Formats: sequence, structure tokens, C-alpha cells
Amino acid sequence: MHSLKPKKISPGDTIGVIAPASPGDMQSAQAGISWLEAQGFHVRTGATLDQTWGYLAGSDDLRAADINAMFADSTVNGIICLRGGYGTMRLLDLVDYALIRDHPKVFVGYSDITALHLSIGQRTGLVTFHGPMVASDMGRDIPLYTQDYFFKAFTAASPIGAIINPPLTPPPIFIAPGTAHGILTGGNLSLIAATLGTPYEINTRGKILCLEEVGEAPYRLDRMLTQLLLAGKLQQSAGIVVDV
Repeated sequence: MHSLKPKKISPGDTIGVIAPASPGDMQSAQAGISWLEAQGFHVRTGATLDQTWGYLAGSDDLRAADINAMFADSTVNGIICLRGGYGTMRLLDLVDYALIRDHPKVFVGYSDITALHLSIGQRTGLVTFHGPMVASDMGRDIPLYTQDYFFKAFTAASPIGAIINPPLTPPPIFIAPGTAHGILTGGNLSLIAATLGTPYEINTRGKILCLEEVGEAPYRLDRMLTQLLLAGKLQQSAGIVVDV
């Protein structure tokens, strides 16, 4: 499937904010919305933004409808998720992939949003972005490094170019040095492992697999990595990048 690249967003454009996973803290949500508005964007909030349905930001039908509605809305130029948490795996059969293919736009999130990145990418070819979220990042003290790359990735007309590690971070450790070329895929390790054996199973063949995880015990990381190994996902990839 050919890659489908969304149009860049620019100040003055409208950003849709949705909560397809867990509910967010409304104070952080409003602070994140204010940050976007301060950058010159208009913000349209989805129906899920202030919803709480147990540990979810609304029912499955409501959260999936919010995703579909934001992609269908021609006045919305990009979509940024409120936060991660839990719940996007429950939506994969409810997302309208044909609609997304016909209305491609910037889609941003990480952590639990990984399931949507994988399913949208593999069903439509749309290039989506693991990036800062409204309540989790923009609603707090978002680092200047993150702000800089946010604008480089989403608003600049030129390619993002080389990505330099943030200052004061430990240097990368190369377990198997070399050069790799390929489309980036991956995301949160728990969500990637959860796709195995489903119609939305991650495809790593010839791709660079990026893995991130936080707050998991070493034995759980070992088990999930072993699961990917036994499924052939590590061997099929052109390269692997791990951030834990």
C-alpha cells in the first residue's frame, strides 16, 4: 500500500481534539487547548472531551464516532488526541477507514493511541504521528525541544531533516550497529503485542520498528519482546529502536 501523506497544518487552521482512550483531567485539557490557541490555531473539541465512562472517555460507539466525525469534517485540518490510557483497541472495528482514506489529515498521539496508528496506517496508508498530546503534554510544561519539533514536523514545508537528541539525555546505545532504511512503524510495546493474532496485527516486514514503554516491570517487557520474537516481528524488521 502506498503512503498517503496529510497536508501540513499552519497557524490559523483548526485542530480537532478528541479523547479516544481514557478521560483526561479537564484543567490540563483546557491548558493544552489554550497552548494551541496561543500558537495561532483554532480548536474544535470532540464529544468525548468531557466524558467519563468508567475508565474510558465515553462508550465505544461515542469514541469511534468522534474519530470518524473529525476526519469527515472538512473544516478540521488536523486531529490531536487528548491523552492515552486505555480503550483504543476496542474501537478498531468501529473506525471508518474508507472515510479516513478519503479525508487524510494530520493525526497525533502516542501510548494507547498506538492501536489507532497501526490500524489506520495499515488500512489506509495514511502517515500518522507519534507526538505530543493536548492534556498530557501541551497542558503541562511542554519542553522547548518538543515545541520545536512539533512545528518542524507539522507546519514546515520542508522535510524535518536530522533529529537531534534532546540536551542532557544519555547517548544512544547501539547493540547491533549499522544502517537501516524503511518506513517507521511501532509505538507502545503493550499495544503492539496486543495486536498479534488480530486482523490489525502489526506488519514489520522491511520496516524500522520503534518501541516505547513506561512503568512496566522487566519481566513484562521480556515477555512482550519474546512474544514479538516468536511471532517473527523482530526478525522481519529492517531495524529496531527501543526507548524505555
